[in-house]
Amino acid sequence: MRPVGQQGQAKVLLFDFDGTIADTRALALQILNELSKEFNYRYLPEEELEKARNMSTQELMRFLGIRRWRVPFIARRGLVKFQERVSEVQPIPEMPAILRALKEQGFRLGILTSNSEVNVTAFLAHHGIDCFDFIRTSSKLFGKSREMRRLMKEYQLHPDEIIYIGDETRDIEATQEVAIRMAAVTWGYNSSAILKSMSPHFLFDTPAELLAHFMR
Repeated sequence: MRPVGQQGQAKVLLFDFDGTIADTRALALQILNELSKEFNYRYLPEEELEKARNMSTQELMRFLGIRRWRVPFIARRGLVKFQERVSEVQPIPEMPAILRALKEQGFRLGILTSNSEVNVTAFLAHHGIDCFDFIRTSSKLFGKSREMRRLMKEYQLHPDEIIYIGDETRDIEATQEVAIRMAAVTWGYNSSAILKSMSPHFLFDTPAELLAHFMR
């Protein structure tokens, strides 16, 4: 874990879903490749996955030959495929217990994801995870910063009162746009190296590290 600078007291822990709470990496790769012919982009073999983890979202799109205007159409089809197989998805090991412990510690917990609310609620119900106060979704791949602003306005929160916990470079970019703190986790989609290069406020290598920090 790598903290940066002096921190105020957080009231809300806002979690990404895919790769942070839910172990969706294998399924996401399968769906990505299943759609590659339909949308005419490059198939990503498993042996190139680590290379892809070291790319930003924009770099990966260029590598695969995905044009930005096609992203909403690919995402829509991908979410439908995900919904058909959501029962296959398992939580990141230890995360359900850690989420409950954070809730008992007094934090307000939320989810902000590019996945659909239908998929997230189905996953949470399937695994008996009932500790979230709210779920927010962004239909745009790069739209999380807008939802963060809406959330702060709705709940009358100062940026210092929120920490976003996620696993992708675009998560860090979103938090930088709205000046809220970012806790990057290395067990998801992007690698530790590229996450660290973007200077998140915290960098956690294991769920246990995340819990230990917020239980202090």
